[in-house]
Amino acid sequence: MRLANTWKDYELIDCSNGEKFERWGDIYLLRPDPQIIWNHGNLLENYKEINAVYHRSNKGGGHWENLKGTPLTWKIKYKHLTFCIKQMGFKHTGLFPEQAVNWDFVMEKIEKANRKVKVLNLFAYTGAASIACLSKGASVVHVDSSKGMNEWAKENVKASNLSDAPIRFIVDDVLKFVKREARRGNLYDAIIMDPPSYGKGTNGEIWDIEKDLEPLIKACMDILVDAPLFFLINSYTTGLSSSVLENLLKIYFKDKKGKIDTGEIGLPIKNSNLVLPCGIYGRYQSND
Repeated sequence: MRLANTWKDYELIDCSNGEKFERWGDIYLLRPDPQIIWNHGNLLENYKEINAVYHRSNKGGGHWENLKGTPLTWKIKYKHLTFCIKQMGFKHTGLFPEQAVNWDFVMEKIEKANRKVKVLNLFAYTGAASIACLSKGASVVHVDSSKGMNEWAKENVKASNLSDAPIRFIVDDVLKFVKREARRGNLYDAIIMDPPSYGKGTNGEIWDIEKDLEPLIKACMDILVDAPLFFLINSYTTGLSSSVLENLLKIYFKDKKGKIDTGEIGLPIKNSNLVLPCGIYGRYQSND
């Protein structure tokens, strides 16, 4: 398992009974997480500095309860990157801190490439991976079906002082966009994708990872350069093994010179030897 263990502005302080207690800069949040099935006491009672709690509803969804002054938005940093954090529906904050593992990977690959790198980021969300790539000199095409997420990504680009960096924001269904890029003859040195288990595109297109991931990877092969720098897949789908990603990459990159690496990513829990699993990754990378 690869751990996101170099944060300064984020800490996973404690986990118990389906909840995680975290520090985001100066703000402390208590949020649900289904992976936490062990009992380590009542976190709400044990920690008095909690700013806000996310309560799940039995009918689906939930709501935030602000116990102390919690700003509408605040910023945290990861190394030289800056992100805008907000309370979202369904417990989210606009950032997944375990993804620092993948940000470090793409930044290192781009920095060592010693050439111009063009990256396509699919299901790009609020743009953390896009910003990581931009910060090392890559150009990025950022694709997400949500206009709101694209606007948030623009805020993050600005917060990281990268407003002049070469990035295009596209609101579109990812598969339709990839197929159009193939028809246009546009090629990319690297592709990142973070597909949800289930979702809807801009015009109501249904995304089901078990049915649609392989066709998307197949389509992406038509827009990769002959010697791609990397191809990165991240997934939070609990029923999907990293071995599935490994099999897909072995099939589609069998003729490419490079290596394939798959596994879990996670967050270390402070003052313990425990780790919270946060999903799986699969990546192909060139040998250079």
